[in-house]
Amino acid sequence: MNTVKKPWGTYKNILEEDFCKVKKITISPGQAPSYQYHFKRSEVWVVVQGSGEFKQDDIVRLVQYGDVLIVPVQSKHQVKNTGEEDLVFIEVQHGEYFGEDDIVRLEDNYGRI
Repeated sequence: MNTVKKPWGTYKNILEEDFCKVKKITISPGQAPSYQYHFKRSEVWVVVQGSGEFKQDDIVRLVQYGDVLIVPVQSKHQVKNTGEEDLVFIEVQHGEYFGEDDIVRLEDNYGRI
């Protein structure tokens, strides 16, 4: 499957089924995807490399290799790479729809709101 380049890093779809989608997401040092939520899916993230900050519903905590993060439907979320190496996590999406158009951006450093 192809790697998709974003201003904050990359993602690669690993598995796409009717019942789930799995991505490998790489956040470059100093970067962060938008602060966002979804109406039709929840997510489970497993950090497999690096460290950073995870903001969920306006609460920020540090994350690192081995952490498991649960993102329920409509929970606002964002991860920021605060380290010097790539922050990599595996994202498992489950729900009724997995399209990229189920992203509601609240804050974005790249002008995508």
